[in-house]
Formats: sequence, structure tokens, C-alpha cells
Amino acid sequence: MPDGRHEPEQAIAGTGMGGTMDLGVDEAETLEKRPGPDGAGPEDRPRSLWSDAWRDLRRNPVFIVSALVILFLVLISLWPSAITSGSPLKCDLSKAQQGSQSGHPFGFDGQGCDVYTRTVYGARTSVAVGVLATLGVSVLGSVLGALAGYFGGVWDSVLSRITDVFFAIPVVLGGLVLLSVITSNTIWPVIGFIVLLGWPQLSRIARGSVITAKQNDYVQAARALGASHSRLVLRHIAPNAVAPVIVVATIALGTYISLEATLSYLGVGLKPPSVSWGIDISAASPYIRNAPHALLWPSGALALTVLAFIMLGDAVRDALDPKLR
Repeated sequence: MPDGRHEPEQAIAGTGMGGTMDLGVDEAETLEKRPGPDGAGPEDRPRSLWSDAWRDLRRNPVFIVSALVILFLVLISLWPSAITSGSPLKCDLSKAQQGSQSGHPFGFDGQGCDVYTRTVYGARTSVAVGVLATLGVSVLGSVLGALAGYFGGVWDSVLSRITDVFFAIPVVLGGLVLLSVITSNTIWPVIGFIVLLGWPQLSRIARGSVITAKQNDYVQAARALGASHSRLVLRHIAPNAVAPVIVVATIALGTYISLEATLSYLGVGLKPPSVSWGIDISAASPYIRNAPHALLWPSGALALTVLAFIMLGDAVRDALDPKLR
């Protein structure tokens, strides 16, 4: 006789070994879920490295904060007039070294120029140098490193010796020697110098990644099936070897921005009337006691920019490195 208690409904499911077992209704419904269009359930679908990395990045507060800072820097680099209406080259000596005033929140430098306006416009130079130099270094270093790692032999040995020579050149000393003979006021000599001395690092990273990737079974199978060298590199090796290059390039971008400011501070990088944080820091250094604000704001903007790119690179590294999961 029923005792007033309600027993859960049961369902019978095969065990796959010739027997049966009792399941609750919820478990039976789970087993009865129809597979997706590709024949696999929602949780059984394989995810790529990039989809896993993007999922981790969206949950990483370090990535979100650094990405927002970088996005703001890119926006003011493209449209500085959106947050300032002044000209970075308009100066008034009668206001030299004066502090914050209405309409001039950062005060004036030693030449009477608005520090706020020059700080905003200085972001354009720094971001442009950093991005363009990183693109040049990444392309040149990745191509040379990938070729050396894929073909090996004499090509690998020659490239290794060349990179050793470039690694032996001190960066700042090389900049003082090479850029001191160039009189151009554009950013291109600085970008060219950074690419010239920066590609060996990316080349070593790309070479190691390609050597590791080309030893995988799927690459050997594709080679056995008659795949050409270009198909092997572009379709099978490069997609699986590019992650370390992206990580190093992202972190190096902040370093290149700092290097441009250092060279401009020393007087061999960008030169007036160009607007650069390094130039402003150099000009404000003699007045650090009387007008510390003229040095504080461009220095703070430079430090924040470099920190944002380094934090972004660290977040990308954590997301792309399976060993850190």
C-alpha cells in the first residue's frame, strides 16, 4: 500500500555493456539530449587555443583594465582635438612655469606651452612609434626566424650568427651613434632604428616556435602526403607557432615606446618642433624644482602607457600558454 510518499519517477537506460541501470528523470533527460548539428553535444565540441584564450582574457581584470587604457590612448592619438582645443606649439613666455589655471589643468612648461595639450598630442607620437616599430619588428623577425627554423642547415647557422652580432650592440649606444648623424624630424628614423635592432629577438622566438611545431605528427603527415613548403608553413606551422610571437611583440611594444622617449630625451630621437613625451621630459628637467608639474605629467603618461602594454602582454601570455592554465 502507498505510504503517502512520492517516489521519483525512474527511467531505464542501457549501460552499454548489455545491462541496464535506473536513472532519475533529470538524468534521463540529460542522456536524451539530441546532439548538435555537427554530431556532438554542446559540451563535447572541441575549442581551439584562440577561443580558450579569448574566454580567459574576457575574465581577466588585468586585460580589461589595460585594454581600456590602450583604447583611450589610441583614441586620443587619432583625435586629440576631442579632448583639447589648444595647439601644442602655441606658447606664451609670460606664463612660463606657471601652475594650474582655468582651462590649463596641467599648467605651463618653461617655454610657456600648455602641458596638458602637449601631453595629449605626445600620445600620438609614442603610440605611432610603438605600433609601427612593433609591426616592422614582428614581420621581419617572424619571416627570417620562420625560414631559419623550417629549413635549418646553413641558413639557420648564418642567421644565428647575424643575430648574435646584433645582440652584442648596446641599444642606447647604438641609437646615439646611428641617429646622431640623421637630421630628419620625422618618426621614421627612430622606427627604422628600432626595427634594425629589435628583429633578432622576435627572430629567435619565431625560430624556436617553428622548430617545435614542424616536429608534430600532423606536419609530418602533411609532408608525407606531398604538401608544398608554402602550404606546410602557412597552413600547418604558422597558426601553431604564432602565439609566442604575439606575446613577445605585445610586451615589446611598451619597451619600444620607452626607447623612443629615451632617445628623444638624449636629443638623438625626435627633435623640436616634434611633440614627444621624451622631448618634454628633457625640456622640463632643468626646472624640476620650480615647475615639477611640467615633468610630472609627461612622465606619468609615459609610465602609464608602458605599464598598460606590459600588463596586456602578461595577460595575453597567461591566456595563450597552456602550461599556465
